[in-house]
Amino acid sequence: MSLLSVAEAQDRMVAKGPLMATETLPLELCSNRVVAKCISAKITQPPFAASAMDGYAVIHSDCNSLPSSFRIVGESSAGHPFDGKISSGEAVRIFTGAVVPEGADAIAIQEDCDRQEDCDRLDEQIVLVKDVSEPGKFIRAAGYDFHKGDELIQKGTSLNFRHLALLASMNIASVEVFKKPKVAIIATGDELVLPGEALADGQIISSIPFGMKQLLDQSGAEAHCLGIAKDNLESLETIIGTAKAPENAFDIIVTIGGASVGDHDLVQEALKNAGMKLDFWRIAMRPGKPLMVGTLGEKSIVGVPGNPVSALICAEMFVVPLIRSMVGIPSPIKETQTALLQNAVGSNGPRKHYMRSFYWIDEKGQLCVECRENQDSSLQATFAFSNCLIVREPHADQAFKGEFVEIYPLD
Repeated sequence: MSLLSVAEAQDRMVAKGPLMATETLPLELCSNRVVAKCISAKITQPPFAASAMDGYAVIHSDCNSLPSSFRIVGESSAGHPFDGKISSGEAVRIFTGAVVPEGADAIAIQEDCDRQEDCDRLDEQIVLVKDVSEPGKFIRAAGYDFHKGDELIQKGTSLNFRHLALLASMNIASVEVFKKPKVAIIATGDELVLPGEALADGQIISSIPFGMKQLLDQSGAEAHCLGIAKDNLESLETIIGTAKAPENAFDIIVTIGGASVGDHDLVQEALKNAGMKLDFWRIAMRPGKPLMVGTLGEKSIVGVPGNPVSALICAEMFVVPLIRSMVGIPSPIKETQTALLQNAVGSNGPRKHYMRSFYWIDEKGQLCVECRENQDSSLQATFAFSNCLIVREPHADQAFKGEFVEIYPLD
């Protein structure tokens, strides 16, 4: 089976996953969930003409000659509107967010007014208006933000904190969203132990599942780490059996390591024994060449390499688009950007190369990027403090400082 290009592999991943069913959740549980249908406002916002400033509501035509005196006939505060209509020569004390009284068309702001406080009766109090803006300047008209029936949230929107605040202001209490794909993460290898356990000779910490779970969760899935399978068929088939059990209802199974062709790489054999149909295997990329993709019944199978950086980059490039397509995001494959290279990188070989790098915006607003010096796929510290990948096409020439390169942001 020849090496597949990254683009073709990603396209096949996106086409692979079925669209998830939907569920309706209360608004407070909808963070980062993807909207299943367009949402329209149930109310007009603001529902009334509201003052944008503290001051006095007046009739602008009464202010042709300034300063002008007005009789204060009442007060309008947030939640407590003035009950009545003002007439010529009258003013209503008003506060930010309060209903503008009927008849008023201007707000004289507090700083431009002097109130006479020597009268006990409200209807005998006077305010001297020294300046006033044009009609409507400090008045937020009804519907200034949006109107009832406006379609504000589109299908496929991943809801962030700004969307949630907007939905609440639209008087939306619950939202129909796509269910999260449920992902099983299986680490493999005799050498692996969990964090906190003592290391025997030749053992290392199983770290990849913890980073992968975070990545997949924030991409719209519900990921579960099932533990570590040993490098023998019995152990692998036992944990794969758990992942494929109907009661666990996993939609995707991700295996880490053991998918290559070495004597101890038994994952593909164990999965085939369980009924997996291999879709494709090995990608023309680095790191991450030994990627394996298949189907086990209705479940998608993705086998990523065992090197930490290779595994996580493969998850970012292939598992994340699969998840995004299953939860209805219109563009499941993230777009790259261009940045100004700050250090030279060598020519590339026959596989597409994703190089750990760090980007920033300089004082001129230019996106800049610096490639990390050591690109070994086992170096997690380098990866942890990178925020993007420089994307190098197969057989690309050396790129020099000052040239523009393609980057894939990780944040």
